[in-house]
Amino acid sequence: MAETLIVPGLNDSGPGHWQTWFEENLPGTRRVVQRDWVVPWLPEWAARVGDSLAAAPESVWIVAHSFGCLAAVAAGLDRPAGVRGALLVAPADPDRLLQPSHLLVGRLAFPSLVVASSNDPWVKPAVAERWAGMWGSAYLNVGAAGHINVASGHGPWPEGLALFEGLRQAACV
Repeated sequence: MAETLIVPGLNDSGPGHWQTWFEENLPGTRRVVQRDWVVPWLPEWAARVGDSLAAAPESVWIVAHSFGCLAAVAAGLDRPAGVRGALLVAPADPDRLLQPSHLLVGRLAFPSLVVASSNDPWVKPAVAERWAGMWGSAYLNVGAAGHINVASGHGPWPEGLALFEGLRQAACV
């Protein structure tokens, strides 16, 4: 089975976060490590994801959260052959974080699913849906789930794992 890259957002995903739970429960999983987890800069973060894609022996699955979604998308647009598919959960709003959004413009060459929330403090649902459309991603609003992180009650997240498994199965058909 192909490797899965975990791409966290700001401040990494701590031990109680669903991404860490995914990492512990999915074989062949590796976390992308950023040089600075506190200061987001899209070109640098995307380069780290791109380095991880280049180091993989075959194309990988991506599970990204928040600002990690932006880094994963930018890297995926740059290295489309390196990605089998991507689960993009609670993507951050690049404009709100003053990031170079031109790095995110384009249709992804692999299957992807954007999972958003109706009350995410980091991105309005309409903005997440607009980006999903631009990327050619399927879009799912899971309702009032906050930023889909530990603070919003998302430690172990079996529903998210089921979404990821569904994405992988659909991509293999």
